[in-house]
Amino acid sequence: MRIYTCKEAARLVLESHDRGLSWRERLGVRLHLLLCDACTRFAQQMRFLRTAVRRYTGQHVETSQETLAPAAKERIRHALRTRQDKH
Repeated sequence: MRIYTCKEAARLVLESHDRGLSWRERLGVRLHLLLCDACTRFAQQMRFLRTAVRRYTGQHVETSQETLAPAAKERIRHALRTRQDKH
């Protein structure tokens, strides 16, 4: 098991709000957060912001998977795959 970089951990923290992470991803993020105060603060701030938005709007904030059209989802997937292939 490898520990994620800050960039990878931040991406997964954000993704975890929209989808369930695999057990490997969850473990990798948790290990990273144990070692990195900056990413721990980032994760806390993201939880706070999500809660604040829910309270402000008075409703559950729907995830992108629930609100995007299938064509939009596919364009995003394609862009992410293309971007990952370049890195």
